[in-house]
Amino acid sequence: MTTFSDLGLSASTTDAVQQLGFEQPMPIQEQAIPILLGNHTDIVALAQTGTGKTAAFGLPLVERIEHSLNLPQALILAPTRELCIQITKDIKDFSRTRQQINTLAVYGGSSINKQIKALNRGVQIIAATPGRLLDLLRRGKIDTSAISTIVLDEADELLNMGFQQDLNAIFDTLPKHYNTWLFSATMPNSVANIAKRYMNNPKKITVGTKNAGADNVSHQYLTVHPQDRYTALKRLIDFHPDMYAIIFCRTRRNTRNIAEKLMGDGYTADAIHGDLSQSQRDHVMGKFRNKTIRLMVATDVASRGIDVNDLTHVINYELPDDLESYTHRSGRTGRAGKSGVSIGIAKHKEKGKIRKLEKTIKQKFEYIDVPTATDVRKKQLGEWTDNVMNADTSAIDDIMPAIKQGFEGMNQDEIIAKLVAYAWNKKSNTEQSKPAQSASQPQNIKNGSEPGFERFFINVGRKDDLNPGSLIALINESCRTGDINIGKIDIMGSFSFFEADMNFTDKILSGFQNHGNYRGRGVNVEIAKPK
Repeated sequence: MTTFSDLGLSASTTDAVQQLGFEQPMPIQEQAIPILLGNHTDIVALAQTGTGKTAAFGLPLVERIEHSLNLPQALILAPTRELCIQITKDIKDFSRTRQQINTLAVYGGSSINKQIKALNRGVQIIAATPGRLLDLLRRGKIDTSAISTIVLDEADELLNMGFQQDLNAIFDTLPKHYNTWLFSATMPNSVANIAKRYMNNPKKITVGTKNAGADNVSHQYLTVHPQDRYTALKRLIDFHPDMYAIIFCRTRRNTRNIAEKLMGDGYTADAIHGDLSQSQRDHVMGKFRNKTIRLMVATDVASRGIDVNDLTHVINYELPDDLESYTHRSGRTGRAGKSGVSIGIAKHKEKGKIRKLEKTIKQKFEYIDVPTATDVRKKQLGEWTDNVMNADTSAIDDIMPAIKQGFEGMNQDEIIAKLVAYAWNKKSNTEQSKPAQSASQPQNIKNGSEPGFERFFINVGRKDDLNPGSLIALINESCRTGDINIGKIDIMGSFSFFEADMNFTDKILSGFQNHGNYRGRGVNVEIAKPK
């Protein structure tokens, strides 16, 4: 069995890896690390999302840093803020036994002045989004004289998200003597062109088959009429009660609508999309990572950088237009050696797209039927039976005589039938008492706010063209500040709810009383009443 020390890593870095609990290198790490340690070379490495690419470039990067030189020596380019932050965290973990290595994440949506101050204090590794990095380079805030390594992580996504011109400008700004390490899940022509234009005889590594899906992800699909998508989604969730999943939609609007419907129907769900502020996004992601919510509804762009290792499912509520996007979606599950399931909810006329996906990822899709209500109840009843069989009865030993007396005169089959009927009817009554599906009804909202936040009601909503971005702008304008930390937002039909730092409760109430106005209409804000 190959170990990390067998790959040529120093004892110090090997210690850090062992402290993280890594025992055996993954295939991409086993192939890439010796090459990157032993050669000053360019490399193109193809491997699916979740196969350990960050350690494959991060560990040799830590080894190659000159600790005594307090200048940027490596740039890591990633498509999203979340991925930059995750990479930075991982690099810091890899270098935990080398305290003199400083790593910094720079990205848009955060104070550039704070990032400049951190750069002035000295860093050796920078993980960055292309736009913010280019801004800092043009301002002359990054000393590029010592840069020897450029890493392009998720290169295909960098190009899919429109960063080609930024990448060209960044490469034109940098000194000529550096190695480029390109890591990607797929190898479209655009990535091949980057390799051809900016790399010098790169070594090539492919783990699995080029553009193929991960081996530990199974792929399923079902077909429905468009109006039945949401019902099918709920049946899938109910049939897999332990589901921990990302649900992909094509548009921001559908992402919001589906999340609101799920929350209205009592599921622990939320949405992440481009209309959220960074503080809202961080708040939602925090709840998803700690499993306060188990269903995340997301667009493709908003999901970039989500790094959760134990997702059980990816649900394609709508199949992507770009077939390569499916590879990235499905790669969110089955990470770190675990298995996962990717399910596509397709229209009947999209069977041809399923066939194309099979050719793209080189894996077969299994057709499944939409679980019926009876299927769901049988599954739930089976789990209930398992729970009953595993129940600890020691706490009721002293009352067993009374229990037996209560069932006196009934045989075993009759007792079992009564217990099952009671559980079945109780479940049915609970489902019938759930709120209606429409997320525009106020009784569907859970009025309990997160700790440290106050929940507010505001008398404008979707019919007033209100969205999370315009609501945040309205709060800042009315309160004459931009420092209020805004949490969860629920945009309904004719009204909305939002959560904000409870330390600003009086400021928000007085601000809207004195200055509240939305498109010429007076706005009323009050603390939301608990259920």
